Amino acid sequence: MALTMEYYIVIPAHNEAEFLAKTLDSVVAQTLPPKKVVVVNDHSTDDTEKIIDHFVSNHPFIEKRNRHSSDKHMPGSKVVQTFNYGLEVLDDAFDFIVKLDADIILPPDYFKHIARMFQENPKVGIAGGFAYEKDAKGEWKRNHPMNNDHVRGAFKSYTKSCFKAIGGLKVAMGWDTVDELLSAFHGFSTYTDEALKVKHLRPIGAAYNKRAKFLQGEAMYALRYGLGITLIASIKMAVKSKKPRAFTDNLRGYFSARKNRKPFIVNEAEGSFIRKLRWKGIREKLF
Repeated sequence: MALTMEYYIVIPAHNEAEFLAKTLDSVVAQTLPPKKVVVVNDHSTDDTEKIIDHFVSNHPFIEKRNRHSSDKHMPGSKVVQTFNYGLEVLDDAFDFIVKLDADIILPPDYFKHIARMFQENPKVGIAGGFAYEKDAKGEWKRNHPMNNDHVRGAFKSYTKSCFKAIGGLKVAMGWDTVDELLSAFHGFSTYTDEALKVKHLRPIGAAYNKRAKFLQGEAMYALRYGLGITLIASIKMAVKSKKPRAFTDNLRGYFSARKNRKPFIVNEAEGSFIRKLRWKGIREKLF
């Protein structure tokens, strides 16, 4: 079957001069090239814009947008706002859309494999590989703190039908969890391929500020997890990350959000579906 899928990539970039050229080199080298790449320069104060301009001048399918927001590196809302800003200049003439971070190196056949998966499996709505990061010895090791059926937010691909069904990405911490939960709500599945090894050049959370540590718990509240699932998920996170304080930080964030009646990011029907799905996963692992 011939690959006929076309795709767009949006890359949010804030002070990414150290890594961006490597990311764009890996995009340009794809055996199935993108139809267009939009790099959003979000209030960078380093040479990020110069690097973007260099690639724009040499590759007609790469486009730059400048955005001015705060210089704080907060997970969730800021990166999605920047992604959405890039999305504004794209039309609907695509088969899948990619949210890609500016500190990623992709293997050359990455999107060829993603396109084939989408084309051969209409029920797959989200797809991606696995992240590898350098350890203390300088060796690339897999770093995947979530379940194996989760695609990291740094390199997520969505079919157009799935992306529209879930209403795009939520401007909130936890967006890269709620997207997969909502895709399941709408009858789509998430596909991960262990053969697709993605190099992540910056460790998870390396640039996040102190406020960010409570946002995971706030996200669990916003997703309507309820206290039981939040407790279990927080224990799991603390164990996998080998950071016991992650448990208490999550609970502080959860109870703070509940006390202040923070808005939910899913409706009641979606929340009920999410809780049932989460409890099903917990029971399967226990029994």
